[in-house]
Amino acid sequence: MSLPRLLPVAALSLLLGACATTSDIEQTRRELDAAKQQTSARLTEVESRLSNERLLDLVKEVATLRSEMAALRGQNEMLQHQQGEVLKRQNDLYADLDLRLGKLEQPASSPAASGEAEAGASPAAPLVSPAQDALNKALATLRNREFARAVPELKAVMDKFPANSEAQEASYWLGVAHTYLKQYDAAIDIHRRFAEQYPAHVRAPEALRLMAENQIELQQKDQAKVTLRKLIKLYPNSAAATKARERLAKL
Repeated sequence: MSLPRLLPVAALSLLLGACATTSDIEQTRRELDAAKQQTSARLTEVESRLSNERLLDLVKEVATLRSEMAALRGQNEMLQHQQGEVLKRQNDLYADLDLRLGKLEQPASSPAASGEAEAGASPAAPLVSPAQDALNKALATLRNREFARAVPELKAVMDKFPANSEAQEASYWLGVAHTYLKQYDAAIDIHRRFAEQYPAHVRAPEALRLMAENQIELQQKDQAKVTLRKLIKLYPNSAAATKARERLAKL
């Protein structure tokens, strides 16, 4: 075949090769576009899923926080209620002690001395014993609500006159002074010893009751119940036993 005849054939072959190449490129481009679209769709799906998961996590966190806040609110309300009960109990206790302090009698002068004073005669020698005088001074300090000062004065009566009835009285009021000072452990010990050493004393039932009240202030409710039941058993008809029954019903 001559060269002129071969030229058209070669040109046709080149043209067909070029077309095939262009077609392959277009096909590849279409495949890349499809893959790109698929990748974009998958990315959108993943982002949406992550967004939903984050939203769910946020919802869970909010729910947890709300639950914790509700629990804290409940605890706060409980603490406020308990604080209110403690304040009421303390107010009742101190009101009762104030009433007892108010009933403390001032030292009375003797009728003989008063009569002689009215007649213009020289005053008679005081009939108050040293023990009673010391106790009167200590109780006057207590009445003035100087409880820290009253403690050593009451102890001095007990130390100087241990065999006198004034020492017993001083012991009882020493426990009261420690209660006012919120020294509950000391008050419990003093009232316990008073009730054990002087069971026939008129203040023995009250000593047990105050002992129980101090135990309650220290959150020793089981011990307080034992003390109150002991009081009711030993002194069932006393005013202190009536209060003890009321207190037991609330514990």
